[in-house]
Amino acid sequence: MANEQNETMNKINAFRDARNWRPAHNEKDLALSISLEAAELLEIYQWKSAEEGNQDYEHLKEEIADVLIYSYMLADNLGMDIDEIIAEKLVKNAKKYPEPIKD
Repeated sequence: MANEQNETMNKINAFRDARNWRPAHNEKDLALSISLEAAELLEIYQWKSAEEGNQDYEHLKEEIADVLIYSYMLADNLGMDIDEIIAEKLVKNAKKYPEPIKD
């Protein structure tokens, strides 16, 4: 998985660098961009049922990708490994939200 993550990050950075966008991609602005793109994702469902929103599949893919791209870029800027921070968070979540006891 780490190789796939590195390959994806390399593609994102190559796209950014080819356009000389690196100066604008500081941590604050990337965090803001994540929030803005997440709002665009929410807008797909505004005033609709989940089923109606789900029908806009291509638009959903685009907005999810935007959120993930900015998230990857922020983590990369901060020297974080995506797989590692997700694994750590899942451990914390498992402690906070234990599995229900089965009868």
